[in-house]
Amino acid sequence: MQKIGRFLLKLFLWLFFLQLAYIFFCKWINPPITLTQLSSVFHGYGLHRDYVNYDQMSPNIKLAVMASEDQLFPTNNGFNIDAIEKAIQYNKTHSKRTHGASTISQQVAKNVFLWQGRSYIRKGLEVYFTFMIEHIWGKKRILEMYLNVAEMGKGVFGVQAASRRNFNKNAKDLSRSEAAMIAACLPNPKVYTIKPLSRYVANRYGDIMVQMDDLHTAPDIEKLIQ
Repeated sequence: MQKIGRFLLKLFLWLFFLQLAYIFFCKWINPPITLTQLSSVFHGYGLHRDYVNYDQMSPNIKLAVMASEDQLFPTNNGFNIDAIEKAIQYNKTHSKRTHGASTISQQVAKNVFLWQGRSYIRKGLEVYFTFMIEHIWGKKRILEMYLNVAEMGKGVFGVQAASRRNFNKNAKDLSRSEAAMIAACLPNPKVYTIKPLSRYVANRYGDIMVQMDDLHTAPDIEKLIQ
């Protein structure tokens, strides 16, 4: 039993230091592949991506995803407790349709280090990785990673690939309306599409543009999107 215990302890320590090293690795280098991207290939959607640097992304797309996904992103600690509590209360009475409350940081933790799903184990690991990237990466790197790895269409990952696919232009040249359309796809990018324009995106992207107008002058937002 002592040998087994020592083996398990060594295994745990190895795994801990390996994942810690990978977190620091991804602070400067984009992940070679993610489990979500592998799943896309496995299910026949392919893998279309083109990582770009933060300064190669239009301020419009940075603003659009914050307006759509996480308006408190610049100032929160990676979690939105009020949104989580509201989602829990909603999900208790709506078993067929659930609401999420994931921040951009939580989505990055899931997309880079974990797999898709709703198990308690995955959610627990998501909390851990969210805490770590908030303290090790910082907000700009988290947003840059989000815009590079988020699924934005069937087999399309990242804003550069989405921009090329939908508008035949680079991510740095996206207009406000184009950025809002891409952001509108994010809740379900396989269903909410720009080409063809789905009803959800057609109805949603105008609301995102209104939120963009309201948010863009906030000093913490303005500093982050440059």
